[in-house]
Amino acid sequence: MDTKDFHKELHHYYTKIRETNHPYYWYCLANTQARAGLTNEALQTIDMALSFPNPYPSKHKLLEIRAGLQSADARQVQTKSPSVVTVKRGDLDGDGIMDNVFLTANKSSDSPFWKDITLVVQNGRTHHYDYIHFKNNSGYNPTLFLGDFTGKKGDDILVVIDTGGSGGAIYAYIFSYMNGQISQIFDSDTFNDSYTYNVTFKNQYKAKVLSYHLKEKYILDLTYKGKEYLSEVYNDNGILKAPINGWVNPLSGLYPIDFNRDQIYELEAYQRIAGRYNADSLGLVQTVLKWNGQVFGPDRQTVAITGGQM
Repeated sequence: MDTKDFHKELHHYYTKIRETNHPYYWYCLANTQARAGLTNEALQTIDMALSFPNPYPSKHKLLEIRAGLQSADARQVQTKSPSVVTVKRGDLDGDGIMDNVFLTANKSSDSPFWKDITLVVQNGRTHHYDYIHFKNNSGYNPTLFLGDFTGKKGDDILVVIDTGGSGGAIYAYIFSYMNGQISQIFDSDTFNDSYTYNVTFKNQYKAKVLSYHLKEKYILDLTYKGKEYLSEVYNDNGILKAPINGWVNPLSGLYPIDFNRDQIYELEAYQRIAGRYNADSLGLVQTVLKWNGQVFGPDRQTVAITGGQM
C-alpha cells in the first residue's frame, strides 16, 4: 500500500470512529492495518470490534480474521493475542476528543482467571497506543471506571481486579493524564501499607480498633454476635477467657462516589475487620479518600457493623 494512501485511509477511519464509534469502522480500520502489515495494531482493533454486542460483519468473521493474523509470519514471536476484557471511552487529556480505554488479558482455559492484565489507552487525536502494566496483573473480574477524581479537565482511570483470596481483597489502580503523559496516582499496595490497625478483644463484649494512620480509636459492641458466639469468648461475667487479637484485612472494595455532587469523585475504601479467624467478621473500616492535589488523602473514616437479631 502506498504510504500516503495508507495514512489517508487510516485517518478516514479514525475520524469515523471518533464521530460514530460504529463497529463497521472498527472492522474497516482493522482491515486497513492488516493490509499495511501492522499486525499487532490490527489484532488490537479486532479485539475492540469484538467488544461490541453486535460486531460487524459478524463475530465469526472477525474471529476468522484474527486467527489468520495470529498464524501469519509477523506473529511468530507472539502466538497468542490477548483478549479485550472491557472497553470504555472518555476524554482523558481534556482536548475534547474521545479516547479509547480498554483492558486486555489472557484468560485461563478452564477458569475465569485472567493473566497478564494490561491497560491500553488509544489517544483519540494522535491514535497512539499506550500500554500500561500493573505490578499485580492477574486475578478475576477486572473492571474499568472513567471519571474525574482529580478536578482537572478530563477523565481519570480506575482499574479494579479481584484477587480471589479468602479475604475478598482487590488490586486497585488509578491513572491520570498529567504533564503530557499517563501517570499512576493510586495503588492498593501503597494504601494497604499506609492504613494499618490493631484489633483487640476487650472485656464486657467489646473490641477495640486502633487506626494508626488517622490516630483514631473505635470501640465495637460485640453483643450483636449472639449468645453462642459470646459464650465461646467470654465467661458469664463478660470477662475474656483468653486474650484475642484480630486484624484488618487489605483493601476489599474501592468505590467512586460523588459525595459533594460537584462532578468530582471521591473514593470510598472498604477493609474488613476480622476477629478470631478470617471468616469471623466484626465489621468494616470505611475510609473516604479525596484528592488533595498530590495524593488521595483521608477525608473521614468510620467503622460499621452488621445488625444482629432482635
